[in-house]
Amino acid sequence: MKLLRVILLSVLVLTGGCAGVSNPPAKGQGRKVRMVVTAYDNSPESTGWRRKFFTFPPFRPVYTSGKLKGKRKKVGITADGTRVRKGTIAADTTRYPFGTRMYVPGYGWGVVHDRGSAIKGNHIDVWFPSRKKALEWGKKTLEVTVIR
Repeated sequence: MKLLRVILLSVLVLTGGCAGVSNPPAKGQGRKVRMVVTAYDNSPESTGWRRKFFTFPPFRPVYTSGKLKGKRKKVGITADGTRVRKGTIAADTTRYPFGTRMYVPGYGWGVVHDRGSAIKGNHIDVWFPSRKKALEWGKKTLEVTVIR
């Protein structure tokens, strides 16, 4: 039984599957970076998508804004093609590439799967399942542990 627990924990850590786990990193693991941490959800206000209303509901396609303005988009799919879930982080991918693991105090573990036009430098966005929870998080400056 103990061996099974060790194997399962190893698989979770190696695959990044511990995104929802809130245990802080071990002392000396990763590096601490002071970051602005904001929150987002799947709403149009957070992600910049909109529907074109000339088609019949519920089959109205969703379109992006920003530099990909007018392109069709699937809601809830990140920039690297994965589905958003607890632990999804949007970051400046020139500084923190896809797959970078981070521990955000008050949020838990997360993995960079997304990017945003307003996310530059030491600024990350953590995903929440509702607009209400994202607004409750607000904007914080925290010491985030980064593990590549």
